[in-house]
Amino acid sequence: MSTQLPQIDVHELWRISAGTHHNPHEILGAHQIERGVVIRTLKPLAQSVSVALAGGKEIELTHLDQGIWQGLIESASIPDYRIKATYEDGVEWLVDDPYHYLPTVGELDLHLIQEGRHEYLWNVLGAHIREYQTDLGKVRGTGFSVWAPNAQAVRVVGDFNNWNGVAHAMRVMGSSGVWELFIPSVDAGTKYKFEILTREGHWITKIDPLARATETPPHTASVVTESLHQWKDKKWLSDRNQRDALSSPMSIYEMHVGSWRHGLNYRSLADELIPYLQYLGFTHVEFMPVAEHPFAPSWGYQVTGYYAPTSRFGSPDDFKYLVDRLHENNIGVILDWVPAHFPKDDWALARFDGTALYEHSDPRRGEHPDWGTMIFDFGRNEVRNFLVANALYWIEEFHIDGLRVDAVASMLYLDYSREADNWLPNQYGGRENLDAIKFLQETNATVYKRNPGVMMIAEESTSWGGVSAPTDGGGLGFGFKWNMGWMHDTLQYIEKDPMYRKFHHGELTFSMLYAYDEKFVLPISHDEVVHGKGSLLAKMPGDRWQQLANLRVFLAYMWAHPGKQLLFMGQEFGQLSEWSQERGLDWWITDQPSHKAIMTLVGALNRTYLENPAMWQRDHEQGGFQWVDGGNADANTLSFIRYDREGNPIAVVVNFSGQPHDNFRLGLPIAGVWNEILNTDAADYGGSGVGNFGQIEANQGESQGQPHSASITVPPLAAVWFKPDSNSLKK
Repeated sequence: MSTQLPQIDVHELWRISAGTHHNPHEILGAHQIERGVVIRTLKPLAQSVSVALAGGKEIELTHLDQGIWQGLIESASIPDYRIKATYEDGVEWLVDDPYHYLPTVGELDLHLIQEGRHEYLWNVLGAHIREYQTDLGKVRGTGFSVWAPNAQAVRVVGDFNNWNGVAHAMRVMGSSGVWELFIPSVDAGTKYKFEILTREGHWITKIDPLARATETPPHTASVVTESLHQWKDKKWLSDRNQRDALSSPMSIYEMHVGSWRHGLNYRSLADELIPYLQYLGFTHVEFMPVAEHPFAPSWGYQVTGYYAPTSRFGSPDDFKYLVDRLHENNIGVILDWVPAHFPKDDWALARFDGTALYEHSDPRRGEHPDWGTMIFDFGRNEVRNFLVANALYWIEEFHIDGLRVDAVASMLYLDYSREADNWLPNQYGGRENLDAIKFLQETNATVYKRNPGVMMIAEESTSWGGVSAPTDGGGLGFGFKWNMGWMHDTLQYIEKDPMYRKFHHGELTFSMLYAYDEKFVLPISHDEVVHGKGSLLAKMPGDRWQQLANLRVFLAYMWAHPGKQLLFMGQEFGQLSEWSQERGLDWWITDQPSHKAIMTLVGALNRTYLENPAMWQRDHEQGGFQWVDGGNADANTLSFIRYDREGNPIAVVVNFSGQPHDNFRLGLPIAGVWNEILNTDAADYGGSGVGNFGQIEANQGESQGQPHSASITVPPLAAVWFKPDSNSLKK
């Protein structure tokens, strides 16, 4: 029979049998010829092989060479068929043929990938369960595709083929560098990787960069998955798309999923976290990175699986369940996202196809000296596409409401944390990373175009201008920026003994000189309570009562300052020790009345904040804030007014001294009764109970630039908020 069929070069047959052919479909599978259809299959250990057709008909195949079998079917078109192979022990296997299926990646997909503009990249690359209706019945299997442009050959290996990929070599799709193969009968739960033959002739085994599920670390295989989750948050998403985040309340609880309460998974976390957040009154929760990472103490900031929620706590659908439940309870979800760098693990992205592919090839741009990681090549179309699509993936597939982008400063500057002779300037001789700038602008513009109600938040620690300015004016296009200057100055101030604070008063007021340069979030994040920095409570001076009072006044000042606020877990109850992901939180301390009282205060802060638009509606407008007296350094006090868009005021007085101030003159814009809506020295919050009996009256003359004033009592180490009585507003 072989003499009647097209001849194939022996070298080509050898490549097929070794699994090193770049296009095995060219030889294997079914091929129409003048006399019918020739079918070839690789079954190196079989004793006999035949083709099973519809109606029970079988055609025997002849061994050609190197375990390759072939035969001719007299047919004017390619029929549906299966391969029947009999082995030495007499066992027969009836299997479908991966090599008679059309490509699972289309020409338009390939074009968009090469252009770096495929916004649904996760629907094309990776592993996707597919079903086909054929003459011999329904076929269910998995289509695999991966970008490896410098590979000589790529094979799929997994538990379905005993990790031997010779029989599952992939075909390259033209010049795109994308390889693909549909493998029938491979279903959800299958573990797999890609074997890649490098230019130098070495086989390396890599995970799938777009795997949507993985084995639980320390195991590293990618896992085929299929989502069955039915979302219930349609109203939340509809409302979100109509919401202006800048003029909406946002009080964020930052947490590390694995150590909030040890032993919880995504589903059980929903049961415990939601009532806790509702009790505390936070509007949003921010998860430290949940994308798969091999090293738990990295806290998720060294990502290997950019498209896979870590399997430590469940499946992708389990994580969707958690997000869905939070939305059902009106709690937004922000996720830390890490596009700045990735680890060097040899089974992951580093030198993925044997060359510097995802990373920049020059170590002066492609390696991070501090973190021992690789830096993405932001100027490469396919790499930029990988990351832009990844941002969209989390937002659109997991309904995430915002991404907090980690380490933006390290992306913007080519000389970030580098010695003078260890960095490459840009084409104009400058230190700005022009490719990273374009990447960030494209990411933000694309995200906001497709999902107008979400938030992109930059963790950027320098004075780079326009981080939260629109891209059409040259800005980076973020919605918000973490205010690292406020965090640094305020913590530096609060750590000092009250008797010395008057000499550092400018550290408190300086933030208002640039408060409207960007759209800020005020962060007290995990970074401030690790690596020997101690907890927020431990930073406070004095004995334990004074420390708790300092914490209370600090939190009230933070909540009253223009900008949204973020607090890391544990600080809401005055955690004593600094955070450790191995140890978790000191929940036992919440049984102590003084620490339980801190939680009560945080709940009161959030509720009072939410009930009063003056505290959030004009966070980023200069007209939303007015100093009453920002210069009273001797008394260690600040007094100011927040306004909503209707002109309704909230007056705030913050006393960072250890002494109460009696007969304290406070200028106010409205005469009449003002209610004391918050007093951090109240007994309910663990304070001494000094205050104004719930009300003050602005019946005195003008003061501090205001037409009216009141004589008030300001408790020690405390903040008081005042709101005009509704009857006063009517006057």
